[in-house]
Amino acid sequence: MLPFTREQFLGVFVTYNEAIWPLQIAACLLGIVAVALLFRPSRSSGRVIAGILAAMWVWTGIVYHGLFFAPINTAAHFFGAMFLFQGGFLAYAGIQHDRLRFGVRSGPAAWVAAALLFYAAVLYPVIGMVTGHTYPEMPMFGVTPCPVTIFTFGMFLLTTQRLSRWLLVIPFVWSLIGGSAAIMLGITQDWLLLVSGFAAVPLIVLCDWGTAHLRRTA
Repeated sequence: MLPFTREQFLGVFVTYNEAIWPLQIAACLLGIVAVALLFRPSRSSGRVIAGILAAMWVWTGIVYHGLFFAPINTAAHFFGAMFLFQGGFLAYAGIQHDRLRFGVRSGPAAWVAAALLFYAAVLYPVIGMVTGHTYPEMPMFGVTPCPVTIFTFGMFLLTTQRLSRWLLVIPFVWSLIGGSAAIMLGITQDWLLLVSGFAAVPLIVLCDWGTAHLRRTA
């Protein structure tokens, strides 16, 4: 049983979206930059993409969870810490140590990645509107937990070198927490979140194993 009602939950998005406007537009632009860099990789593109993902996780942890969601759910303080830690780990691995590389790939992982990215940026708000959640009563790309997590899984599927397994833990845990809550609350556009972790994590592990095997036999 959740400690808040569906109406309270949706009310958080109204207050949140109105308070941070027009940062939703900035988040969409950052998402476009991240995807565009997949097609024009450079020495710094990995750091830029990691920085964008880190900013989304840190912002969502501090502002959404810590300031807006916590008043109706005390567990949001824990969720916020999770998101803050994930953002810090992305910054540590991707910016400070430059260990994240992204690019266009082929195969099943690339198709799942494309589907998740398209869903997070385009289909997510469309499904929200079709099911009656018009702005500002809807989660927005880049600044709310579920779209951020789905988008992150999509980007992780397009990494071109081994991804630290620790970077997968919090997104996977949130896919279970957020996805389960979405089903109980009837937030249709978030239902894919529950599936995204189970689809993305095994594919990432398999792709890393395949890449390592090819290098050993080359």
